[in-house]
This record gives sequence, structure tokens and C-alpha cells, in this order.
Amino acid sequence: MRIRIVDAFTDRPFTGNPAGVLLFGPDGFPDDSRLQQIAAELNLSETAFAHPLPPGGAADWALRWFTPATEVDMCGHATLATAHVLHTTATASGTVRFAARCGILTSTAQPDGSVALDFPTAPLTPEASPQGLAAALGAEPVSVHDTGPHTGDLLVEVADEAAVRGLAPDFAALTAHSRRGVIATAAATGPGCGYDFVSRCFFPAVGIDEDPVTGSAHTALAPFWSARLGRDDLTGLQASARSGLVRTSLRGDRTLLTGRAVTVLDGELLVAL
Repeated sequence: MRIRIVDAFTDRPFTGNPAGVLLFGPDGFPDDSRLQQIAAELNLSETAFAHPLPPGGAADWALRWFTPATEVDMCGHATLATAHVLHTTATASGTVRFAARCGILTSTAQPDGSVALDFPTAPLTPEASPQGLAAALGAEPVSVHDTGPHTGDLLVEVADEAAVRGLAPDFAALTAHSRRGVIATAAATGPGCGYDFVSRCFFPAVGIDEDPVTGSAHTALAPFWSARLGRDDLTGLQASARSGLVRTSLRGDRTLLTGRAVTVLDGELLVAL
């Protein structure tokens, strides 16, 4: 069984967000416990597992994602990593449709070598800042929004880019404030920096203190910042230590997430499934 590690939302190795990718045959997935063990062994924020579906259906591949601790409903960077593997190995071309927990997702290879993902736009619901959130995050919220059922995050706007970059959260305390995690964001410091907004994402409830570059979070960041900046096409910088760029295009109830990826490891899983 081939196993690959792909750095997503970057064009340089050892930056962006690494994801494991395993492609199975048409017989389907092994037991959930085995998938979880593989994801725990890789110890990346997500490992993607996919297998081809019979032709003529609504999707071409079944796709699932596991953190080291649990299965998740939606993951952008591991979907980009999977699409990258399918395209670079000539396993698929053009547009690929994935059947996932959150519905049908598509990936389309772009002429410049990037991949565009079509994801559902997160429904944002404003709410009051929960008691203790400011202390857990390490910054006073300007606004707080729930991001809906697929991600279960809190989107927290803070004062400025410097505040986002300087966050040092209490991860144990953050687990009390959302089902998955907290997205902290602010507008870019100024024009000409190559991005429109910044973010950092903290998911200790699913075993990830800080995720390097989170595609699924941008399904919430896109409508949030498009409403404030008055443009549907934006670029977000996730200001983690590894860093990465996500281009977002708001299309009503769908959001396009576009980025590049680089395969950094291609090996063989030696354990029987």
C-alpha cells in the first residue's frame, strides 16, 4: 500500500500543511479502527483515505479524513493533497468528485498547476463572546460567529494582524468553547502584502493544538471577509509557523478554495490492513 505525505496550500516543501494520503482499491475502506491507527501513526493533522466508486454515480471517489484522534466531517488541505496525488500520478484528470461526510466535493486542476476545491460555504451565526473565551485565546474578541455543523468552530475576529500573530492560547481551556476549535482572524495590516486577511486555527478538541493551514476554516473566513471587504475573490494567509496561502472565491452557498501542493514523501505501508 502506497502512502504519501503531501504539503498542501504551498509550492515549497516543508511549508503549508502536511497530509497523509492513502488510495485504496475499489473494494473500499478497511475497518475504521485500522484507519484511525494509521492516522495516529502518521501523527499529522489529517490523513486522507480514498477509494474509487463505480462509474455513473454522483461521485468518482469516496473520501474520509482522520486526525490522530478522530474522524472529521470536513478537511480542505487533505482534500487538496488527495487531488494532487490523483492528478500527479495520472490516476485522474480534470474535475474529480468526492463523496464525503459533508456532501459532494469537487477538485479541478488549474492551468497554472494549482487545484481549486468546491466546498460548501459555512453558515455564520453571530453570537456573544462566551465567558472565558478571551482568557483562553489570549486576546479580546471583536466579534464571534458559529461556523455551522460541518466544522463546528468559533470564528473569532480580533483587533489586528499583530494580535493574531501574537496569540499564545491556553489549549486545554479552548476545548470548552467549540466542537472542533477556534479560528482567530483579522484584516491584513495593509495593502500590498499579498493577502487580504490573516488567521490562525486551534483545534485541541480533535488532537491538534494548532493546524498549519486549514482549508475548511476558509469556508467561513471567505464569507466573513467578503462581506467586510466588498469582494468575492480574496487571499488568506494562515500565519502559523509553517504558513500558507489560500485563495478564496465566494459563490453563494459554495466557496472555491485554490492552492498548490507538493509531495514530500512517497513510501510503502508494510503492515497488513
